[in-house]
Amino acid sequence: MRDPGRAHRLRIPGTRRARRLVVLISALALAAAGAAVPTLTASAQDYSIQAVAHKSPFNCNKTFYANNWSGGHNPSNSIDWQTYGSDAVNGENVRATAGGTAYFYNEGSTSYGRWVKVVHSDGSSTRYAHLATQVKAPGSSMSVSQGTIIGTVGSTGGSTAPHLHYEQRNSSGTVVSPVVEGVSVPLGTKKAVTSSNGCSGGNPYSAGEVCGSGYSQIDRHALGTVGAIFLMYNASNGYNCVVTLKYTSVGSPSAVSASLQVEGGTATKDSGNFSYYAGPVKKSAANKCVKWGGSVGSTTWTSAYGHCG
Repeated sequence: MRDPGRAHRLRIPGTRRARRLVVLISALALAAAGAAVPTLTASAQDYSIQAVAHKSPFNCNKTFYANNWSGGHNPSNSIDWQTYGSDAVNGENVRATAGGTAYFYNEGSTSYGRWVKVVHSDGSSTRYAHLATQVKAPGSSMSVSQGTIIGTVGSTGGSTAPHLHYEQRNSSGTVVSPVVEGVSVPLGTKKAVTSSNGCSGGNPYSAGEVCGSGYSQIDRHALGTVGAIFLMYNASNGYNCVVTLKYTSVGSPSAVSASLQVEGGTATKDSGNFSYYAGPVKKSAANKCVKWGGSVGSTTWTSAYGHCG
């Protein structure tokens, strides 16, 4: 059965010789427009670490699937951002996942269609393809900050359903295994990721950065517009981690907390006047139910026991 999440295949038809010819022609055309684009080939096992931290390319608190599917996706390790639950991705604002210089292109009804490349401070880049609209005309460029809106989600180019094709490339132009909001999305995985991009106050941290390497987001609860609580899990050691990020008074000390309790044990809480976040609170919880929560100012929330797997 065809995977409905595989909304497009950026295949280049013909023989190897024909493929090289198409890539050459495309590169020459883009060079004439003022910017050369690296080839689409990439190693599926390239996990190069970049100096730039990336947020989700969507509005604050929006959750969509990041699908790094294998078996024909070109280039390998790119993400298809797709609808999650009842919130359709079509028409959503697309934001720069990190700051840099944005370049705008339009390949019509082929390949990426309308797309944007953002070159970041460390020489790495990101690509955002199949856009319905762009904030600048093709051939233009502009300086962007993390969170700057660059277009909207659509289905232009070689696409059969609305989604956002997204790539992270290292300074050599190779597509690397993507990390967004501190969440790694390796080849063959599909994860629901919630955006902190464009949130009030512009907190520079993500829950994944605070918890550390190996932790992936399994749940999140928004505290209105003032912050959010994140529940992370490390499958390699069985530990949960809770972090509360502030979206108000960011950079100035104010009341914030994070708590975690494993069923049958006592709750551990980190609270105080912090500038960016509370936590990380970590506990061993493999195959055990957990209760997690936190607060920013007077806005507080605690879960019931759950996530028992």
